[in-house]
Amino acid sequence: MSFCFNFDVSATTNTDDVQRNASLTDKIDSVAKSVTESGSPAEAVKEAKEHFPPSDPRCLLDDTIYETLTIGTLPPLHFLNETVFEKTVYEREDAENILSRTAEQRSDLISGVYEGGLKVWECTYDLLEVIEREGQTFGGKAVLDLGCGAGLLGILSLKRGAKEVHFQDYNSTVLEQLTVSNVILNCQVDDSDDDDDGQGSPDKEEECKIKPKHSKKDLLLPRCRFFSGDWRTFLVLVSSQDPPLKYDIIMTSETIYNTAYYPALHDTFHKLLAPHGHIYLATKSHYFGVGGGLHLFETFVAERGVFAVNHLWDSEIGLQRHVVVLRFKKESH
Repeated sequence: MSFCFNFDVSATTNTDDVQRNASLTDKIDSVAKSVTESGSPAEAVKEAKEHFPPSDPRCLLDDTIYETLTIGTLPPLHFLNETVFEKTVYEREDAENILSRTAEQRSDLISGVYEGGLKVWECTYDLLEVIEREGQTFGGKAVLDLGCGAGLLGILSLKRGAKEVHFQDYNSTVLEQLTVSNVILNCQVDDSDDDDDGQGSPDKEEECKIKPKHSKKDLLLPRCRFFSGDWRTFLVLVSSQDPPLKYDIIMTSETIYNTAYYPALHDTFHKLLAPHGHIYLATKSHYFGVGGGLHLFETFVAERGVFAVNHLWDSEIGLQRHVVVLRFKKESH
């Protein structure tokens, strides 16, 4: 299996750009330092940065094995097969060394090092089903897939007409090896479907392998931006844009498992949500061994007094799962 990354940025700069970037770096460093001194573990702060797709995105799809998720009337969502991904872990570029660590420790979460982005968590499927049932459309919207992992929520909004979609995950490796690949995969496979010559459906094995080619749907990718890092430094980075970024819809799944992260998450919601926007949050009622859960988060939100929380869906069996929506209280914006 071949892999190629060339996250190039234009080499053209000027003095103002250099000074602006230096100032931004200072702000991010300051946030990271203040979080550390406040008592949070130093490894829980990862400097935010933006990632740019390779110059030839199709190079990520050589002999790709993927799965397809179809829910009701939603467009099909394609994503890299998790089992194959795990089996090829040592062939992949990983400056953070999270792939080998998760494989060796057989863990889906290493706090402050790896925050679970390589796995599609079950509450993501819950949120997709709620979106389908609610008839949510994304036409003309600016969307943030926060803690994106595989990026299925953001990819759905792209396919439903969002004008721009930003993907954020704690780990660079997740974005470079999984999220970007999945976005490109959905462009490529959908294009292949459009080009079906009517000779019948391929067998199952051929159906899940693709050969890269030029896609008519490459226009999806320019509507995307990709960010990694801790939420506090991510907030500094995107707030520095001119004009500062605001999102009509923020979607996030299984991100409230650790109560230590609640202040940073709430601040991110507060600063980045557009005045009349809303936040979809999918979660379990409790996360054993980590301590977070919906009741604790709702209590935290109520104490802050910024958002109103409404339940859209609650499971009735097993470990309860929920989908809620957050909107600004009228007096808060």
